[in-house]
Amino acid sequence: MWKVFEEKSVTKSLKKTPKEILFKYKAWIEIVKNGGSNNLKNYPGFKDEKLKGNLRHCRSSRLNIKYRVVYTEDDKIKEIVVLAVTPHKYEEV
Repeated sequence: MWKVFEEKSVTKSLKKTPKEILFKYKAWIEIVKNGGSNNLKNYPGFKDEKLKGNLRHCRSSRLNIKYRVVYTEDDKIKEIVVLAVTPHKYEEV
C-alpha cells in the first residue's frame, strides 16, 4: 500500500476546483495507493507520463483535458507527494 501526501498549496487549491475534478482526483488517489504510478497503466484515461525540463523529477496524470495532477514518487518507501492539481497551460506555437 502506497502513501499519498499533498503539499499545503494543493489542499488550498482544491477548494476552488470543480466537483467533477475532485471526484476524479479522489479516484486517482485510490488507484495510486494500490500500486503507485505503475497501476495507472491499467487506466489509460489518466495518461500518466514523466515530465521534462525543470520538472524532470516529476510525473503528471490527466484528470480531464484541462486538469493535471503533478507529483513525485519514491519507489523505495512507496510514497507519492502531490505537488499540484492545476489547469494545464497550453503554449501556442
